[in-house]
Amino acid sequence: MATIPHPPLLKLTHSSEPTRANSFPTRSKTVILCKKPNDDSAFKEKKQVSVDYDQGKHEVSTRVSGLRKADIPRRYRLRVEGDRFQKDWPVSEVVEKILKLDHRVDVDSVLNRWVGRFARKNFPVLIREMTQTGSIQRSIEVFQWMKNQKNYCARNDIYNNMIRLHARHNRTDQARGLFFEMQEWRCKPDAETFNALINAHGRAGQWRWAMNIMEDMLRAAVPPSRSTYNNLINACGSSGNWREALKVCKKMTDNGVGPDLVTHNIVLSAYKNGAQFSKALSYFELMKGTHIRPDTTTLNIVIHCLVKLGNYTKAIEIFNSMREKRAECRPDIVTFTSIIHMYSLCGQIENSKAVFSTMVAEGLKPNIISCNALIAAYASHRMNKEALSVFNEMKQSGLRPDIVSYTSLLNAYGRSQQPKRAREVFDQIKRNNLKPNLVSFNALIDAYGSNGLLAEAVEVLREMEQDGIQPNIVSICTLLAACGRCGQKVKIDAVLLAAEQRGIKLNTVAYNSAIGSYMNVGEYEKAITLYRSMRKKKVTPDCVTYTVLISGCCRMSKYSEALDFLDEMMDLKIPLSKEVYSSVICAFSKQGLLKEAESMFNSMKMAGCCPDVVTYTAMLHAYNAAGNWEKACSLYQEMEKNNILPDAIACSALMRAFNKGGQPSKVLVLAETMRGKGIPFGDAIFFEMVSACSISRDWRTAMDLIKFMEPSFAVVSSGLVNHLLHFLGKSGKTETMMKLFCKIVATGADINFNTYSILLKNLLSAGNWRKYIEVLQWMEDAGIQPSNAMYSDISYFAQRRVEAECAAIIQDRLEIEEISGSCWISLMDTVEPLLEGLDSGAELKILKHIFALVNHYMQGI
Repeated sequence: MATIPHPPLLKLTHSSEPTRANSFPTRSKTVILCKKPNDDSAFKEKKQVSVDYDQGKHEVSTRVSGLRKADIPRRYRLRVEGDRFQKDWPVSEVVEKILKLDHRVDVDSVLNRWVGRFARKNFPVLIREMTQTGSIQRSIEVFQWMKNQKNYCARNDIYNNMIRLHARHNRTDQARGLFFEMQEWRCKPDAETFNALINAHGRAGQWRWAMNIMEDMLRAAVPPSRSTYNNLINACGSSGNWREALKVCKKMTDNGVGPDLVTHNIVLSAYKNGAQFSKALSYFELMKGTHIRPDTTTLNIVIHCLVKLGNYTKAIEIFNSMREKRAECRPDIVTFTSIIHMYSLCGQIENSKAVFSTMVAEGLKPNIISCNALIAAYASHRMNKEALSVFNEMKQSGLRPDIVSYTSLLNAYGRSQQPKRAREVFDQIKRNNLKPNLVSFNALIDAYGSNGLLAEAVEVLREMEQDGIQPNIVSICTLLAACGRCGQKVKIDAVLLAAEQRGIKLNTVAYNSAIGSYMNVGEYEKAITLYRSMRKKKVTPDCVTYTVLISGCCRMSKYSEALDFLDEMMDLKIPLSKEVYSSVICAFSKQGLLKEAESMFNSMKMAGCCPDVVTYTAMLHAYNAAGNWEKACSLYQEMEKNNILPDAIACSALMRAFNKGGQPSKVLVLAETMRGKGIPFGDAIFFEMVSACSISRDWRTAMDLIKFMEPSFAVVSSGLVNHLLHFLGKSGKTETMMKLFCKIVATGADINFNTYSILLKNLLSAGNWRKYIEVLQWMEDAGIQPSNAMYSDISYFAQRRVEAECAAIIQDRLEIEEISGSCWISLMDTVEPLLEGLDSGAELKILKHIFALVNHYMQGI
């Protein structure tokens, strides 16, 4: 029978105890109780520090010796001293050797050679050191080996360590199993045991189980500690059930257990997980009135809530106060990551990179989450090269990219209109032994859909289902938006049917995508039917719904319907967006309701919704339609006063108002202002400038404008070309008109029937009949058939205004043109009856003979 591994002063008793975890036979066993420890310094932790100055690294490790060979009884020491396989290792060294074992090698090979196994007081320390490493499998093996030792005695601290380890790995069932097993070994659970079990269920999101365990704890007459309440509050808060968390916090206070800083942080986290950001900030203000000072975790939660509420200025203030030397809590990696994400939301991508660089400069090593935040920031701004650079740097620094890293990089390529590269990144996920998740598939669907590759996007949806991942509402919304971009009317119906077959209920976002897609392809009736179905199924429309409907109606010139939707929106007390205001102002202006448009514009400003460039442009068009250039000019000045940079559309609207009001000089002044501000000139701007030159008969400015436009002749619209040629011809500059026409033709610009018509009218007005007939020939060479009116005009001109000899020449030219156009008709009318009843071979021979005769006749002419 085993004797005690301790010095004398012992008390020997006999009891019946189980010896193994899975079987519990009753047998007589000696229970050894130590009244006095042999070595008081045996279990004291000793820190060891190693510094590598070359690589700039330092490591701090804690060593625990435990009871060694000198502390065990003499008879055991004599037994092992002559055995060369017995090793006198400290506890920390035993842990290191176990962790270095191959996964196929059992831990018995190390533990059975360890002298310290004869001292049962080493067992709790060994389990504690093993569980702190986080190795779940090796810890379980050591625990099983320990229970097979003759001198093993079940203890609460051993089971508590194992339950906490299972909790860290979200192994709730195993933790609960250990809870019942320790009671079978006659170990009464204490407060630490219940705390560990509540923590295990809290990590798994099983807050009701955690509440039941708390009730069991009270029935067992175990008084809950502050840690117990904190774990229970955390269990409720991590599941987003912030109301239950507050109830537990109140019960905690009623039972005389005061909250500490950890409690306050857990409550703040509960508010955050429940998306109650305003309540979290209010609780933080109440927290300031207590004697408890916030720490880094507290301020991190507050910064997160401020970012979610869009209060970026306050978030930056807290971040800067944390970075000051006088601050009591310095920012950590979580703080910097939140600020990186905040700048990404603000669109200040350079600041995101600067914060990341500052984090590295202050000695914080980036983790996978901070790197993913920077990659996502670049992806949101279509900066795929920068995202790839951070991705590669992350791998070079020893961090292994996770599924979030690959998904962010995939999204960067998708938004940069590189779907092939996005597919390559998606394939890399599988090659690197990672499984694509739902977000990865949705990102790839969006990469194809946003670039017009609808067939490929649908194929990804099928691939996702083959991999056992069911599409969600985000997948459906992405496909619906892709259908709208591609103009696929039938596909929209197919996607909606697919969602119905898979049991996916459309939410507000999905309805908005479908209605917007129908509007984009001109299916007004289907969009309205879907909207009515949305209201019938009691899916609440939001601001986006009515924005899509009102703007779509305005694009289709259904202005009265747009105003009806505005009334519905106001009845539901949905706040109007800038897009809605702009669309409604446009609807009023198109119907000639200037006063209503002005009233809506003023209501927008009174509601605190600042007009943007689109809204101002809509009002400029309204004043333009009413011919009120004074108010248009005043509105433009207000726009500049509010630091809103006008675009080319707004400037063209103001120019049109100036031209209608007979103020061409103001058009040219505005053009100079645009050039100074770097606003690009478009077709509409050039058109209004040409009109201004025409009104003021400013020939010199017009020539300068033509020189300025010359490099862009290949891309200008046919309307602008016609307007410019008409201005030159009307001014009597027919030679300049023809030279400009030749330059435009040489650039490959689009020349249509109207362009030739303008040339012919101006040539006829100038009496240049030779050039007129030449242009007629150009038209035929370009495949554009001249009209009868064009022939009639030159024929009438020959009879009325030229000499007899010139008139004869013109008539001969016209007769040739008439013969070439009419001879085919007369010949075919004659030959067609002769071809009836002939086979295809004979018919082909006759037609070839007719072609030869006609060609010979035309050459003779």
